[in-house]
Amino acid sequence: MENDNNENNNSNTQESAGSNFKTVTNPANKKTKQNNSKSKVIREKNTPGFGKSVVLPFFSGVVGCAVVIGTVFGVPEIKNKILNFNSSTISTAPSNSTSSDGTVKQIDLEKYSDTSVYAANKILPSIVGIKVDYTVNSNFSMFGESIPQSSSATASGSGIIISDDGYILTNNHIVSTSSSESYYEVSEANKVTVTLYNDKTEYEAKIIGKDEQTDLAVIKIDKKDLSKAEFADSDSIKVGEFAMAVGNPLGMESSITCGVISAVNREVTDTDGKKFTLIQTDAAINSGNSGGALVNGEGKVIGINTLKLSGTGIEGMGFAIPINSTTDITQQLIQYSKVKRPYIGIGGIDLDEKTAKTYNLVVGVYVKTVEDFSAAEKAGLKVGDVIIEADGKTIKSMDELNEIKNAKKIGDELKLKVNRNNKTEEITVTLGEQP
Repeated sequence: MENDNNENNNSNTQESAGSNFKTVTNPANKKTKQNNSKSKVIREKNTPGFGKSVVLPFFSGVVGCAVVIGTVFGVPEIKNKILNFNSSTISTAPSNSTSSDGTVKQIDLEKYSDTSVYAANKILPSIVGIKVDYTVNSNFSMFGESIPQSSSATASGSGIIISDDGYILTNNHIVSTSSSESYYEVSEANKVTVTLYNDKTEYEAKIIGKDEQTDLAVIKIDKKDLSKAEFADSDSIKVGEFAMAVGNPLGMESSITCGVISAVNREVTDTDGKKFTLIQTDAAINSGNSGGALVNGEGKVIGINTLKLSGTGIEGMGFAIPINSTTDITQQLIQYSKVKRPYIGIGGIDLDEKTAKTYNLVVGVYVKTVEDFSAAEKAGLKVGDVIIEADGKTIKSMDELNEIKNAKKIGDELKLKVNRNNKTEEITVTLGEQP
């Protein structure tokens, strides 16, 4: 098109020059005629025919434009800059491609706004509300006399349907209400009821099994054809991934909150001193969410909501038990009503360098008690021994000893190295079953 414009400009210039020739005046008419004659000749020589002046430039322009446009759109970088090209989907690699460090190279944002809707519709029919009735016995003193009082109370939580015939997975602390202090005592659950999604009927539930160590429990209702939740692989989740917490917070049934995975394999210690390895999320988890599901963008369960951090200056720090770690526990709770674990049968005290030096001992685990008829007693462990190695690994705490022990099965051997009266001895313990 530029060539066409230049052609027109040149033509206009020549016509203007010819006009100047015409307006020149001269007293000698003959000379003027000669000049006009020459001018006419000049114009005839410089004026091309119709084909050359119109058709040829037009087709030349068309061909030029085609070449330019083809080049532009053949090079993505140029095309994107000229057209201000934007797309919600980056197509340089598959949408699930990841680098070796676990981070996503690119993401697919197509229909992202529908993710939470899809996840909610999939998981909500598999989430239940749980209500627990129990008794609180209080002791008040008046005029030197103890006056016992009794009252009824309720607690609520959430659960996940894990089979279509009524088995439900939840937290132990929801259904295990028994506790006591100097001035009150809380009974075991008197009654456990379950409400289903879009169903106001209260179904009485039976506690099948519970495990304080993992804070998991299984209950069951007498109902068939339930909507079983689908589990995902919690070992494959990534920081920043979509997460949705589902449950019945504060009695508000079938509530969801959305966020992301904030961290994985987070070591957390609860108020009772128990340690857990959990998934951290900023999806809001409130009272009553416990036992509910943490799900991914596909509506598949990746964790069991279990606790949150609260206090001044703390926001969005909730935690869930990875679903992969619950599989074996759940099966044992259904089969045995408890979790069968290997057991040594000792009570120990951690000895760090300062404490060991103070009591003229060595660093390790001091054996404070040995239970009667336990694997420890049968193996010959004694009060006062200091365990310094387990299966060839140096240990300095009960947590380290239990980690090695828990990796074994009932009946396996655990080789210990102990310091007894400043002498080193080796003792082999055949692990028993935790009572």
